[in-house]
Amino acid sequence: MSTSQQTDPLIGRLVDGRYRVRARIARGGMATVYVATDMRLERRVALKVMHGHLSDDTVFQSRFIQEARSAARLADPHVVNVFDQGQDGEMAYLVMEYLPGITLRELMREQKRLTVPQTITIMDAVLSGLAAAHRAGIVHRDVKPENVLLAEDGRIKIGDFGLARATTANTASGAMLMGTIAYLAPELVTRGTADARSDIYSLGILLYEMLVGEQPYKGEQPMQIAFQHATDSVPRPSAKNPSVPEQLDELVLWSTEKVPDDRPTDASVMLQRLRDIERELGVAPQVARAVSVGTAVDDEAFDSGGYTKVLPANAATPTGPTATVDEIDNAARLRGKTRRRTARGAWLFTLVILLAGLAAGTGWWFGSGPGSLVAVPFVEGGSFADAEAAIAAQSLVAVQQDVYDIDIPAGVVVGTDPGAGARLDKESTVSVQVSQGPRPQQVESLNGRTADEANGIITALNLAVGDRAEEFTDADAGTVLGATLVPRAGGEAVPCTDGCAALEGDTVSLLVSKGPVPNVRGLSIGDATSALTQAGLVVSGDTREDFSTSVDEGRVIDMAGRTDGGNWRPGETVTLIVSKGPPLFPIPNVVGMTRDQAKSALTNAGFTLEYDTRWDAFPDPFTKVESQTPAADTQRVKGTEVSIRIAASL
Repeated sequence: MSTSQQTDPLIGRLVDGRYRVRARIARGGMATVYVATDMRLERRVALKVMHGHLSDDTVFQSRFIQEARSAARLADPHVVNVFDQGQDGEMAYLVMEYLPGITLRELMREQKRLTVPQTITIMDAVLSGLAAAHRAGIVHRDVKPENVLLAEDGRIKIGDFGLARATTANTASGAMLMGTIAYLAPELVTRGTADARSDIYSLGILLYEMLVGEQPYKGEQPMQIAFQHATDSVPRPSAKNPSVPEQLDELVLWSTEKVPDDRPTDASVMLQRLRDIERELGVAPQVARAVSVGTAVDDEAFDSGGYTKVLPANAATPTGPTATVDEIDNAARLRGKTRRRTARGAWLFTLVILLAGLAAGTGWWFGSGPGSLVAVPFVEGGSFADAEAAIAAQSLVAVQQDVYDIDIPAGVVVGTDPGAGARLDKESTVSVQVSQGPRPQQVESLNGRTADEANGIITALNLAVGDRAEEFTDADAGTVLGATLVPRAGGEAVPCTDGCAALEGDTVSLLVSKGPVPNVRGLSIGDATSALTQAGLVVSGDTREDFSTSVDEGRVIDMAGRTDGGNWRPGETVTLIVSKGPPLFPIPNVVGMTRDQAKSALTNAGFTLEYDTRWDAFPDPFTKVESQTPAADTQRVKGTEVSIRIAASL
């Protein structure tokens, strides 16, 4: 007997005139749990006694009482029953059912990683219990392995409802904080608020730990773990344990979404998905006896979350310096004596019953019992005619049931309902499921939709998304320009831009706008090359030159046209057209012409004229151009001024 047990003043005490304290099970930061005997009903119970510093807090007491009443309303086989709650002087206590066995934490510590059937069995039970709580408007807030109890008789229950929400931060020890933080939802870390979806997140972390053997987030300090909950995404369990089915991978990811709205709304929704997975995997929850860990109770080894932790089956349960549980529990001793007296003559009665039952059972077996039943034959993979003949040979009636199957060709039997091996009365009907091939689908118009919208439509119809092509157009980037369907069975591609008929498994490829080609007019060759390269085009090292009246010499006028016409696509090579400046023209020779003749010749050629305007007073026949600057046939830009010298012509 440990010293701590001997010195505990509650050992041997009668609480509230009804509950005789026998032994201490666990001690944590908020409460101590004892095994006690209900003297009124003569049954073993777990007595949870709040620590004195919390019992003195009237606010805590009122919240504790309210939560105890809420938990007591839960009538579910997977929730630890709450029998009573009361106050004995300054001591607040809670009475719950006593479950000899171990906790899920102890099982994982012993086994590390659980098998898929074990995990499904435990998760099914925990979700059933939490679903009842969520329907009653109760949020657990402290879902973790320490609060999942595995009884020796195979029952699985979740306990400690309400204690987490009744506790303030300054009452939690470091060990308790670390144990709880590992399963804390992001919204509790960032906002301090919780609802049923917060329990779902904790269940997702618990599911990950059972499948992998470790928690997804680790850290030396609680805040390091809390930060990871708020910022990181939980990885797929199969990354650490390849044997985890994809369905359980997806269930973990769904339940641990960062945004609460993206998770299952409550435990009943998650339970329904788990039941679907059980059917898909062919795994049903199994009732298995809990494995005892250790041989004695170490009250210092319990963490702060294990207030309803149960004793191992072979553990000693010290009660005090002068008595044991079995010595004091008169009800248990009386039940044992009664069982021994009953057993003395039971074998004679059993033998008579067995002999009589054997004779009656033989007749029943071959008359109307299992011996009269016939088994459904295995007919998968053949034709309906073959299946019908095989089923008729068993005195059963085959009825065709058409089903769609993406993998099995049309006309081939997929299976039967009931399945092969099931035993039925003769002349019973068996549905033979015959494949009709992939399910027909109608693809709606994809033209003008965003690529993400189109991909969602395609995948929702169980079609494959093919390679994506892109073109530069004036449409917004990501807009669907065209779609093509490629049959899974082979054959020519079919246009599907404005919708088309398809079969499940066909592939739809999209042509999507890349947005407009960057405008490089007026840019330097270097800047234009950089802009086009960033857009996904390749710029040729060769350039073309051309005259331009609007673009300065050495600047880019445009890109050369695409050889085959149509729109540019990423990865294609483009050639830049570079400006040589405006074009040059020869200046006409006006020497020897009259004043007006020179004006007309230069103006028509696109040049301007400069001369001494006093010659305008002379009649044109009496004028003659003696010289011009620039000289005749000199190449100049149109608009260049030509200066002429006029003399009198006699």
